[in-house]
Amino acid sequence: MDRIFIEHLALRGKHGVSGEERSHEQEFVLDVTVDFDTAVAAKSDELSDTIDYNHFRDAARAVVAGPSFKLLERLADAVAQRILDEQRIAAVSVTVRKTEMFPDCTPGVTVKRQRV
Repeated sequence: MDRIFIEHLALRGKHGVSGEERSHEQEFVLDVTVDFDTAVAAKSDELSDTIDYNHFRDAARAVVAGPSFKLLERLADAVAQRILDEQRIAAVSVTVRKTEMFPDCTPGVTVKRQRV
């Protein structure tokens, strides 16, 4: 299976375990990869035959800007589920990094979801 991806999508949202974290926006950096057969698009050279990565950006922006989640796992899952709304996508991997949490490292999580 082929893959289509975006990396280093920097978004701001109010997510975290503590009320303090959810009281102000923080940066979250996302990578999204979907499994998708690109053979038809490779031959046709038409956007309608592939998955437009704007779909990933729009889905991630809507979720990160939306209601607060305590855990990155929940945030990443919500993004993945929104991306899977596009019926042609077989599977998705979403990595979320919380860049402002610690001064010396960046925590994050990767979830992988597939169509059942």
